[in-house]
Amino acid sequence: MATGVDTETAQRLRMAIGKLARVLRPTEASLAADLTPTRAAVLLTTVRSGPVRLAEVAEQEGLNPTLLSRTVANLAQDGLITRTPDAVDRRAAWLEATPAGHELAERIRAERTRAVQLALSELSDADRRMLEAALPALEQLAAHLRHVGR
Repeated sequence: MATGVDTETAQRLRMAIGKLARVLRPTEASLAADLTPTRAAVLLTTVRSGPVRLAEVAEQEGLNPTLLSRTVANLAQDGLITRTPDAVDRRAAWLEATPAGHELAERIRAERTRAVQLALSELSDADRRMLEAALPALEQLAAHLRHVGR
């Protein structure tokens, strides 16, 4: 256990983050497009990082090659991403979002942002200021968790 870290605080933060993620994951746009959470995550990562190597998406999303391959095939079949072999390393592939993929990703992000804005508007000014002040620490926590593993 890390020294100086209260287990109860870590548990509460983990649970709050998990609840937020579950509530924000489904959107009207993702549901209308019949996107599973995994497909939505791969699409959003591809839009944010693309063109991006397939292996990088697997690493960022923590997906095994079989699941990622099926997910990419579904997204490509739906016209949301393209998969092209690497010109130098034929074992590698590149992913890029199509215009329809970019549009869907933007709608998903906008819906999630609106949901957070609405929820924030229902909090007190003091609570909103506390959350705003905590953002740099939360961003650092997210970066640390991403790079050091769990």
